[in-house]
Amino acid sequence: MFEFTSHNENETKEIAFKLASKLERGDIVVLSGDLGSGKTKFTEGFLSYWGLEDEASSPTYTIVNEHKKDDINIYHLDVYRLSDMGEFYAIGGTEYFTNGICVIEWGELIEDILPQNYIKISFSKDENDDSIRYLNFKAYGLRLLSVIEELKR
Repeated sequence: MFEFTSHNENETKEIAFKLASKLERGDIVVLSGDLGSGKTKFTEGFLSYWGLEDEASSPTYTIVNEHKKDDINIYHLDVYRLSDMGEFYAIGGTEYFTNGICVIEWGELIEDILPQNYIKISFSKDENDDSIRYLNFKAYGLRLLSVIEELKR
C-alpha cells in the first residue's frame, strides 16, 4: 500500500501521468471515492500521458469513453449508474479488461468480477483543507505491486 498526498489538482494529475507511463495493455485501475474527491482530475492526468487530456470527461451516463492513441486503447468507465453486474456483462464490459488499459470510476461496485491483477486507488478529502486529497494505492498482482513501488520513488 502507498499513500500519496495531493495538495492540488496539478499534483493529482502528475501522479496519474506517472502511473500511466508504467502501465500496459490489460492493466486496470479502479478509482474509488466520494463525488468531488478527484477521480476525474486523476483521469485527466492519466490521459495526458497520451496527449488526450482534453478528451477527459466523466462517462457517468455513457458508461464508457473509449480513447485510442497509437496502438493502445484506453477505456474510462464509470459504473456508478449500473444497476447490477449483469448490466456490466451485457455491455461487454469484461472485454475491455484485455483490449486496453481500463480506468474504472466506482470500480468497487464490480470488484467481484475484476481480474486478479489491478490497482485500486481510494480517494479521500482532507477535513480541514478542501484542496488536499489522499490517494491510497493498493496493488493486486506482483507486476502491479512493482509499479506501485516505482511510484513511491
